[in-house]
Amino acid sequence: MEITPTIRAEIEGYLKQKGLSMTQFGHITNLNVGTVSGIITGNRSLSVNQLDRITSGMNLPPDYFYERFVEECVEETPLNWRRIKPFLYRCVELGRLDCLQRAVSMFLDNPVYTHSLFELAEDLFHKGYRDTAAYLYENVAVSERKQHSERLALCQYRLFSIRIGEDQAQNLQAAAKFEPFVDRLDEIDQLDAFKDLANVYRSLSLWNKVTEFSYQMGQLAQIQYNLVHNSKRKGTEPKRNPSKPLFTYIAYSELLCANACDARGEHEQALEHIHRYADLSWVKENDPESLYWKQQYQQWAKINTYVNKLMSGDISVLPNYVEHMAAEKEIFAELLNIIEVANRYNVNVDHILQHFELQIATYQEPSSSDTYTQQVLPEEYIRFWYKMAKYSLNKGRYPYGFKCLINAFEKAVTINHGLLIANCVGLFLHFKTHAAPETQTQFQFMYEEVWEKNDKKDGFLLDGN
Repeated sequence: MEITPTIRAEIEGYLKQKGLSMTQFGHITNLNVGTVSGIITGNRSLSVNQLDRITSGMNLPPDYFYERFVEECVEETPLNWRRIKPFLYRCVELGRLDCLQRAVSMFLDNPVYTHSLFELAEDLFHKGYRDTAAYLYENVAVSERKQHSERLALCQYRLFSIRIGEDQAQNLQAAAKFEPFVDRLDEIDQLDAFKDLANVYRSLSLWNKVTEFSYQMGQLAQIQYNLVHNSKRKGTEPKRNPSKPLFTYIAYSELLCANACDARGEHEQALEHIHRYADLSWVKENDPESLYWKQQYQQWAKINTYVNKLMSGDISVLPNYVEHMAAEKEIFAELLNIIEVANRYNVNVDHILQHFELQIATYQEPSSSDTYTQQVLPEEYIRFWYKMAKYSLNKGRYPYGFKCLINAFEKAVTINHGLLIANCVGLFLHFKTHAAPETQTQFQFMYEEVWEKNDKKDGFLLDGN
C-alpha cells in the first residue's frame, strides 16, 4: 500500500526536484522565507491562504492538497474555528463538499461551535450556496433538537425554503415537516413563513390550509402593525422590519382567503375579503413603497371583483375583464379565469383566445426565487392547458385539444402534482375514442412512465380536499 506523503513532505520534495531554495519559492508564492521555512519544518501552522499560494506555485489544481489539509490541519490538531472557517469557504467555492463535511464533522459534537456553524449556514444561504447551507442547517438542527429554540426553528424554515421545488409531493412533505416550528420563529420571520406555507398549499389546492395560514399571517401582522403605531407603547415596536411593509401582510391575508373562498365556491364570502383589501384607507404609511403597494392591492381588488362575478356566473363583466387584460403584460392568470368560466358556463370565448393568440403561443414561465412564482405560477400554467384542452375537446377540436392535454400532462408529471395528473388522465379517457392512434400510444406511454415511477417509490397522489 502506497503511503501518501504529508503536505510538508511533498512541498520539500518539490523544492529538491526543482532545485529551488526557500527564498526562491517564497518569491514564487509571495510568502516570506520565514513562513516557507516554518511550514516545511512544521514549526508554523498552515493556513488555507498559504496553502492556496503554495499549490498555485507548484502548478497543481487548487484543491490538490485539500483532503490532506483536513487530515493534517483539522482532524489531527486542536479545533480552531477562526483558522478553519476560511478553508470551509474555499471548499464551497471549489465545490469540495466532501472536504467541508469532513472538516465540519469535527465541530459538530461541541455545542460551543453551534452558533458559528449556524452563522456560516446563514451566510452561504444568502449567497446562494443552498445545498451546502442545507447540510449545515441539518446538522445544527440535530444539535438543537432537544432545545425549544428560535435557532432550531430558523434552521427548519431555511430547510423548508431549500426543499421546495418542482415535485409537489415532496413540497407537501416539506411543508408538513416545517409546520410545527413556525410558532417558534421570531414574529417577523413568522410573517414570511406563514406567507410561504400558504403559497405552497395554494399550489397544492389545499384551500383549508391556505385559509389557516393566511388567517394567522393576517392576525400577526395586525398585532405588529398596532405595536408600531401605538404611541402609548413606544419601545415595543418590532426590532427589525419584514421584507415588505407590514400592512401588505394584512392585505395579502385577505387576498389569499378570497382566493380560497372562490376555489371552494364561496363567492359571497370571497367578495367580503376582496372589499377588505380594497379599502386600505387605514394605512398610515405614505412613503413611495407603501403607496405602490396600496395601488397594487386596489388594482387587484378591482380585477378580482370581476373574477368573483365571473365565477358566480355574471358574464356581463367579461368585456370589462378583457379590456383590463389588454393593458397587462402578464395575462396567463386572466386567461385561465376566462377559460374556466367558458367551461363552467358554456360560454364561447374563441374571439378572446384569438385576440391573445400570440401571447399564448410565446408564453414562458417566469423565473424567480419567491415562493409564489416558484409554486403558484407553474400550477396555474398546467391548469390553463388542462382547461384549454377541455374547452377544445368539448368543441370537437380534437387534434388541438389533445395537444393541449399532453402539454398539461407532461408538466403535471414534472412537478408530480397528483390531482392535476388524475384530472388529465380522466379527461383523456373521456375523449379517448376521438384520439388518433399515435396520440393514444403517446399518452399510454407517458402514463405508464408515471405509474412505474410512483410504483417503484411507493408514491402517492395528492388530493384537493
